[in-house]
Amino acid sequence: QVQLVQSGGGLVQAGGSLRLSCTASGRYWKIITMAWYRQAPGKQRELVASINRIVGMTRYADSARGRFTISKDNAKNTVDLQMSSLKVEDTATYYCSVRTSDNVDIWSTGALVNVSWGTGNPVTVSS
Repeated sequence: QVQLVQSGGGLVQAGGSLRLSCTASGRYWKIITMAWYRQAPGKQRELVASINRIVGMTRYADSARGRFTISKDNAKNTVDLQMSSLKVEDTATYYCSVRTSDNVDIWSTGALVNVSWGTGNPVTVSS
């Protein structure tokens, strides 16, 4: 099958930028769609952005459009998420996911993106 290794994430101040990267291995040729999801504490997992591996068509959540950019590199089997103008409400665990031609969804282990108010002290919202 396909395996995903994610990198990036961490603490960033509001207004800053961060880049997430995900590398696929294994039967990567079966991948149709690559996407980034996020899950904030107490909330459901939501789609941030997706890209079709073949034709490159992209889709963004309203909250991400204009600030985030999803991109892929088929030669390296990677999908990146460039996040700019980050807001405190972007704080969440971000997951890379791919859907294969078998209609199977595969997920990375996730990485925390923690956007602070700017003082360097992270604020984690929980319910």
